[in-house]
Amino acid sequence: MTPALPVKPIDTEKFAERLRARAINVQERKILISRLSGSDQEVDLTAPTNCDGYGRIRHFKFQTSENWPPNPLPIIPACSALGIVEPPAMMTAQVFQNAACAWRCWYCFVPDALLKADLARSSWFSADELVKLYAEIPERPTVIDLSGGSPDLVPEWTPWMMRALKDRGLDQSTYLWTDDNLSTTYLFDKLTTDDLALLRSYRNYGRVCCFKGFDPYSFAFNTKAAESDFANQFAIMRRLLDLGLDLYGYVTLTSPRGQGVAAGVRSLVDRLQELDPHLPLRTIPLEIRVFSPVGARLAANDERQISLAVQQDAIAAWNEEIEKRFNVEMRALPIASVPLEIRGVR
Repeated sequence: MTPALPVKPIDTEKFAERLRARAINVQERKILISRLSGSDQEVDLTAPTNCDGYGRIRHFKFQTSENWPPNPLPIIPACSALGIVEPPAMMTAQVFQNAACAWRCWYCFVPDALLKADLARSSWFSADELVKLYAEIPERPTVIDLSGGSPDLVPEWTPWMMRALKDRGLDQSTYLWTDDNLSTTYLFDKLTTDDLALLRSYRNYGRVCCFKGFDPYSFAFNTKAAESDFANQFAIMRRLLDLGLDLYGYVTLTSPRGQGVAAGVRSLVDRLQELDPHLPLRTIPLEIRVFSPVGARLAANDERQISLAVQQDAIAAWNEEIEKRFNVEMRALPIASVPLEIRGVR
């Protein structure tokens, strides 16, 4: 029997609109940033919070679990942009998290309390203020990761940060990385023509978009949103590709339904290739692991426990599809060198 999905899924459009109104002040050019110090997320951090408790250092590593592809994001794109010839096995990034997200992925490492645009757990910052905090970090990382939450609810954040970095003379030495969960079209609806031009022309910038699940059912199970939103992810990704950004993908492969996994993954790779023939090689499957917020959500939930096992079948199917569709030479390319038909390689 197929596990039941939520009777009343999240209405992404309405919920995103409501959260955006609380998470950005366009007139004052400020973003609501989560306070990580004292939060339930803090116990999972490998280094103390910084930037007055509103930032953290993240350690990005190539190494993953057995049978899972290594994760070169954002290490390889950052090194390529910054001219670092020998990429390290681990690279640190300064992370700021916006305080809102319209989806409720059960495996998210961020506690739900930091996703509600709650002023009791966050504060307003301009991009200039965030960059000032970053500039004052001793031996600061060369990467800034705009994370969440859901940064695509407040797409102005990215061009604001680009301008703030340039004003401080840090744009050439700092790589800017933005997460995107493909939940809204706000980037196209809210940004000006000049903002979009800046995104396209900014040299030290990359964007990663996360596909939630490999079919509409797994998507709805993972996010609590409607199954129809699964297709919207690909429509949004199409527009981002057309914009010509240095674009990458993540995908999560959890599902409580063990039947049809190989077919579902095959269809997912088909859809990625419909967007661009090489896009699967710029897409990294993420293994879901149990952080503190995830453990609480797993308790007494057999379907989520099952999905952790199903993802192992899914990654085997993904690996098989990649090997069938791409030759050894293509699979060996550094991820930043994988060509996309529209934008080409910088």
